[in-house]
Amino acid sequence: MRFIDREEVARRLTYEMCIPIVRQAMIQFSRGETKQLLRSLIPLSDGRVFGIMPGAMGDHAPFGAKLISVFPENFARGIQSHQGLVILFDPETGAPVCAVHAGEITAIRTAAASAVATDALARKEARRLALLGYGEQAQTHARAIRKVRNFESIVVWGRSPERAQAFARRMQMEFRLLVTPAATVQEAVADADIICTVTSAPEPILKGEWVRPGTHVNVVGSGYAGPAEIDNDLVVRSRFIADSREGVLQQGAEFLRAKQAGLIGDEHIVAEIGDVLAGKVEGRRSPEEITVYKSLGHIVQDLATAWALYSQKEGGS
Repeated sequence: MRFIDREEVARRLTYEMCIPIVRQAMIQFSRGETKQLLRSLIPLSDGRVFGIMPGAMGDHAPFGAKLISVFPENFARGIQSHQGLVILFDPETGAPVCAVHAGEITAIRTAAASAVATDALARKEARRLALLGYGEQAQTHARAIRKVRNFESIVVWGRSPERAQAFARRMQMEFRLLVTPAATVQEAVADADIICTVTSAPEPILKGEWVRPGTHVNVVGSGYAGPAEIDNDLVVRSRFIADSREGVLQQGAEFLRAKQAGLIGDEHIVAEIGDVLAGKVEGRRSPEEITVYKSLGHIVQDLATAWALYSQKEGGS
């Protein structure tokens, strides 16, 4: 049984490789060609979560599961908040054949999925990115979304001004691009064309009244029903698109809060992103429309990227 560690995932799973893999997985998922159960989440102490996510890429295709823990305080320790394994099984024999470092898979493919959604939903001329959060996902989102839009500037906000400033300096050196910290969320998003919320905020940090017409928002940080990053107003005002309709109806905190307030119904989820990518449903309908992509992540994305690493040789052949 093979093990693909974090270093190998980081070295080989480039965004050029991952983005098209995730895009295809999204289309297959929304076509009903893949199989998965709703994520099983066990709350632990102090906001920690343990999740089990089984799925299959098709009837005669690889299958497996992700076992993952989420410890938000790991960021302060300088280690990944997501820890775990993706276990792959051979479709011919049913034998487990590979274990892949799930933290690195999750970091890269989550950002790649947001890049796919951004490419489909953001205005083509979008040039200004706002990152709400300065952790691992902020970094990977900046890297991934730069592959689909040519930015002229990036603004970052976080609860610690010092960490936001340090993040901005690192990203500016890496990208050779203006990256500035903002003192408030409202300041960060004031001129943004694309916003990514990648925080562990328990209550909404982004208000709809602050978001300009024509903005695209990737809502990523909350992975279960509970903590929410955007307010009801933004949910209601937006063309709301999910990675998984069933997932958001059961575990999409921002959507569920607006629904419980009686402001929207299930039909407010206009489509899954796979339906937009396949041309079944229109994504952005006008330059002024606000679009929201709610990312929970689904196991098919993990399996597709992990299987590509397992089945391809080091050189990518």
